Amino acid sequence: MKAIRRFTVRPVLPEPLRPLSDLARNLRWSWHAETRDLFQSVDPERWAASGQDPVRLLGSVPPGRLAELAEDRRFLRRLTAVAGDLNDYVTGERWYQDQSAELPAAVAYFSPEFGITAALPQYSGGLGILAGDHLKAASDLGVPLIGVGLLYRHGYFRQTLSRDGWQQEHYPVLDPNELPLTLLKETDGTPAQVSLALPGGKSLHARIWLAQVGRVPLLMLDSDVEENDLGERGVTDRLYGGGSEHRLLQEMLLGIGGVRAVRTYCRLTGHPAPEVFHTNEGHAGFLGLERIAELHTEGGLDFDSALEAVRAGTVFTTHTPVPAGIDRFDRELVAHHFGPDAELPGIDVERILQLGMETYPGGEPNLFNMAVMGLRLGQRANGVSLLHGNVSREMFSGLWPGFDPDEVPITSVTNGVHAPTWVAPEVFRLGARQIGAQRTEDAMTVGGSDRWDAVAEIPDQDIWDLRRNLREQLVTEVRDRLRTSWRQRGAATAELGWIDGVLDPDVLTIGFARRVPSYKRLTLMLRDRDRLMDLLLHPERPVQIVVAGKAHPADDGGKRLVQELVRFSDDPRVRHRIVFLPDYGMAMAQKLYPGCDIWLNNPLRPLEACGTSGMKAALNGCLNLSVLDGWWDEWFQPDFGWAIPTADGTGTDPDHRDDIEAAALYDLLEQRVTPRFYERGQAGLPDRWIEMVRQTLTLLGPKVLAGRMVREYVERLYTPAAHAHRAMTPDAARELAGWKARVRSAWHGVTVDHVETSAATPTAELGSTLSLRVRVGLGELGPDDVEVQAVSGRVDSEDRIADASTVPLKPVGSPDAEGRWVYEGPLSLDRTGPYGYTVRILPAHRLLASGAELGLVVVPSEDVGEGAGVLMR
Repeated sequence: MKAIRRFTVRPVLPEPLRPLSDLARNLRWSWHAETRDLFQSVDPERWAASGQDPVRLLGSVPPGRLAELAEDRRFLRRLTAVAGDLNDYVTGERWYQDQSAELPAAVAYFSPEFGITAALPQYSGGLGILAGDHLKAASDLGVPLIGVGLLYRHGYFRQTLSRDGWQQEHYPVLDPNELPLTLLKETDGTPAQVSLALPGGKSLHARIWLAQVGRVPLLMLDSDVEENDLGERGVTDRLYGGGSEHRLLQEMLLGIGGVRAVRTYCRLTGHPAPEVFHTNEGHAGFLGLERIAELHTEGGLDFDSALEAVRAGTVFTTHTPVPAGIDRFDRELVAHHFGPDAELPGIDVERILQLGMETYPGGEPNLFNMAVMGLRLGQRANGVSLLHGNVSREMFSGLWPGFDPDEVPITSVTNGVHAPTWVAPEVFRLGARQIGAQRTEDAMTVGGSDRWDAVAEIPDQDIWDLRRNLREQLVTEVRDRLRTSWRQRGAATAELGWIDGVLDPDVLTIGFARRVPSYKRLTLMLRDRDRLMDLLLHPERPVQIVVAGKAHPADDGGKRLVQELVRFSDDPRVRHRIVFLPDYGMAMAQKLYPGCDIWLNNPLRPLEACGTSGMKAALNGCLNLSVLDGWWDEWFQPDFGWAIPTADGTGTDPDHRDDIEAAALYDLLEQRVTPRFYERGQAGLPDRWIEMVRQTLTLLGPKVLAGRMVREYVERLYTPAAHAHRAMTPDAARELAGWKARVRSAWHGVTVDHVETSAATPTAELGSTLSLRVRVGLGELGPDDVEVQAVSGRVDSEDRIADASTVPLKPVGSPDAEGRWVYEGPLSLDRTGPYGYTVRILPAHRLLASGAELGLVVVPSEDVGEGAGVLMR
């Protein structure tokens, strides 16, 4: 029989065990080994059965066992120590509190998904895991962050396979009362709520659930409440589910409702109000509109002034180099949900639409682009690796016409991963044996050093024993998961004896696990199946491969790739050497990364923004074998991995390109990777392989940390944004908005009329200095409104300046009878070879973060220019 109603019965813990409840509700347990060990000791079998979820564990432990523990002095001493450690962690001063700079009082961090722990399945892939690691690292560093997301009642789907290897999706119902969450309540005990106005006089209500991530509160909005109609209750049903309107409502709730949730949380708890709002990808971009509406309603600012005030304190991070990965909505759909009869009635709908419209060459004029809105609403923006920063500047250069892509104001902060979450306990213990537990923990969380030199002192035998132990653990894990998968596919237990021989703890193990969009090329390894079989079955140097990944439910192309790989791995000739594990998630990943010797990544370059799975593998001594994309393009060295050559030419046929790159992959495995793993030195150990593991830990370890990433965000983006926010008083915002309007309307009158230099000949000596004299027209503007710059550098055969440097020129005297100004300045010739210069005029104001901010620039017309430039010798 089926229950007509479901509710959660919570255990009543004996008084001495009450701290267990606090420990279970703070998700620090997900990365704190001592806390997990404590919960395991409550009941090891139930701990395993609960999926290592303390809330589920405590809900299943019999009262008799709890009474027994309440009398167990040894257990109570451990409980007191772990509870005290958590209290010190959440209240003590950390890295952020030791900084001397005037840092933000608080930062609000918005993301559509968060991967904190498998016990809170609110993530689909890299974006969510990155967001979870960002929160954890912020907690470790003491950064006063508030996370904001949605609570999806079905999370992301669970994946199984049919008998013929086709991906099947299942959506388990999640009860928030059974998750490590607390309902945010008003002072009178009623649930705190936020509401959005919908067209037709309807409303969308949402409760606020709180997940405590160490020191960081994560607010999660849940629309499945009785006050909503059935349609509105389903807004937060699934991550990345539903059609356009469903997604739009999710993103309005995340952005607009999220700001309202932050205000509610700060009001109820006394948490400092955020000075900086960080939009993690475009999904939360509507947060800027809500903040404009706040300043309009409460501060009396007009739209343009409020926009400047909001931009000053907003950071926008783009995560995709693929235009298809950006949410875009029909213009009319967005217009329908804003305005007098819907949300934000005080803001003109046309002004809202202008923020997201693709009003640039190649844009779709009727589409509202969430990333474009994010960039227009954020004064600071970044990609997530150096290469992705370059790609993003090219991709969005239409928003800054007249500027070379390298001047587009999008910087980069390379992603990192949260070491305590992803490093195997055995790896941590090896480090702790060398330098002590506290120093090891500090090295993995705060970071700050360029190298982990203590790794050099670890004996080769210890490193090799560690790698073999982790590989052996992976083999056990794979067999268990494979057996479960085959039973789900309909196999009888009697058919599955072969699984006991799957994988070998002494064979070179390759891991490949990620989402399955086509550009990540899950099946590149299958391009030449005979060659792959030879690698898998080599008599002296075999390899084995563990593959995992989910295709989006609507992506049949991705599902076909999964099926193709599953069918290959089902072949009795190779199924002991290559496996596909369904339902890739955090719990699987935490076993997979440490147990692999090689982490394989072969996306189409440059479509991988960063790709953090290889970082997690590297922290466990796994070597990367990857296309030079994302973070690997930035940090690859032959000392600790291999780069798969790419056929990047734009004219290359995609099939031919895949053939070339697959052949390069096979060559590397046959000629360089497997020989190095299997060759033995005098002590019977693979000396050269162990040295590469050592170099990976020494040189890559400190770089790939989320602590390093969050410190960069604090220093390079959050702190400047907080200072800009403080400087943008209502009067300053009005001044800047008025100035921008005046500059835009008068810009047509700005001209470069004449340029001359002191150079008498087309050649000059290195180190000499030319005098530049420029005559410009400023129209209705004055010298205080602009900066006139000399731009110089090497020139190519078409006179394009590369690696340019800029020098401001200064006005001389007063305007002439025609109203023209003369600017002068020196031009230092500091490079040899073909050299050129030009001049340009940019808007200039003390409150601008970049000269390119307005997208306005004037350069000389061709008849004004003096020729290619100066040839230096």
